[in-house]
Amino acid sequence: MKLVLATHNQGKVAELRAILAPVGLDLIGYDGPEPVEDGTTFLENAMIKARAAHQHTGLPALADDSGLQVEILGGSPGIFTAVWSGTKDNVANRRLLLAQLQHVPETHRQASFVCTIALVSDDTELSFTGIWPGSIAFEERGSNGHGYDPVFIPEGFEQTAAELDPEIKNALSHRSIALSSLIDYLKANVV
Repeated sequence: MKLVLATHNQGKVAELRAILAPVGLDLIGYDGPEPVEDGTTFLENAMIKARAAHQHTGLPALADDSGLQVEILGGSPGIFTAVWSGTKDNVANRRLLLAQLQHVPETHRQASFVCTIALVSDDTELSFTGIWPGSIAFEERGSNGHGYDPVFIPEGFEQTAAELDPEIKNALSHRSIALSSLIDYLKANVV
């Protein structure tokens, strides 16, 4: 079965292609226009992207939207994770978050990474969400990963996500959880 991934990021296409290939899915990249992501939730933004890719290509489409939610910040940065500092600069985003939590004690630094994957076809609109609970460190640590990984401590660990072996991180992450649910659905209903 052929699916289009609603992203222009070829790295993400390659990563998900490798994950979905054993299920018998042929994942292709999307070359159409990028829709305006004006939703207020991860689900809404994932659906906007998947619907646009499906409409443009006529193929079943996948899209994801993900981010970091910090409890004491009311779930922020949330859908604004990538631009929390006003730019798409990961270092600036992390520094702003750490500054905002500077005087917050360890007991109130709970956070979670969230990933929602949307699947849209002619007769289907489904979503799969993965949540990776943890907390925010007091300082950046580690060089693996990207985004907020150097400040996110997964539940059950003392290391940040950026200090974990990439294979461990990828097996536990919010994206991995959402993808596992998607794969289970596809195995039971499509392939």
